[in-house]
Amino acid sequence: MQDTIFTVIENTKIAKDVYKMLLSGDTSAIKGAGGFVNIQLDGFYLRRPISVCDVEGDVLTLIYKVVGKGTAAMSEMAQDTQLRLLTGLGNGYDLTEAGERPLLIGGGVGVPPMYLLAKRLLAQGKQVSVILGFNTADEVFYEDEFKALGCDVRVTTVDGSHGVKGFVTDALPEDYTYFYTCGPMPMFKALYKATKTSGQFSFEERMGCGFGACMGCSCKTITGYKRICKDGPVLKKEEIIWAD
Repeated sequence: MQDTIFTVIENTKIAKDVYKMLLSGDTSAIKGAGGFVNIQLDGFYLRRPISVCDVEGDVLTLIYKVVGKGTAAMSEMAQDTQLRLLTGLGNGYDLTEAGERPLLIGGGVGVPPMYLLAKRLLAQGKQVSVILGFNTADEVFYEDEFKALGCDVRVTTVDGSHGVKGFVTDALPEDYTYFYTCGPMPMFKALYKATKTSGQFSFEERMGCGFGACMGCSCKTITGYKRICKDGPVLKKEEIIWAD
């Protein structure tokens, strides 16, 4: 974990209520795909946890959705704004489990961590397929970016306004060796039942401290409760106990 000052390079709207922020700073603590940063915002007591979308040199890419006053304040930040970030948080995805044809599934703001994961898997010579799930066409983002990487991309929308009508489970391919996912809990429960291989889930949880001290983001597993911020956010399919 590292506490670092970053500078906003760019902060642009890319879909309905969704923004892409590029920041410049010391990214050395950010290692694998699936980790997150915790952003300190002036006037707000709790930091905001945001998944790492991409990192190239000293440039960090974050994608976030405006869901409250904190993220609304982020959406108004101009170029050269300075932010204090805790970086290197969370245990990311284990790429050794992927096999030759990994499937990446992102729902809504669970899409961003799939991007860095796809880059890392493609660099290993894997054949990467991606499913991106949204509610409507105006919420869709990063479809072209995944295609530009060389991924096989399927997009679903609940109302059928873009891509396959329905949920991510309606677009599952027949042939994949392993899956990785990030998104909302209802999507997770559906994927748990619908997927035919093992996989890894990256949980989206409200967090207090972001580094395991407060126990505010605990999840029940077969080995007891785990803290999503410290022991996760990635958990393996076989260890999760789903609440009714």
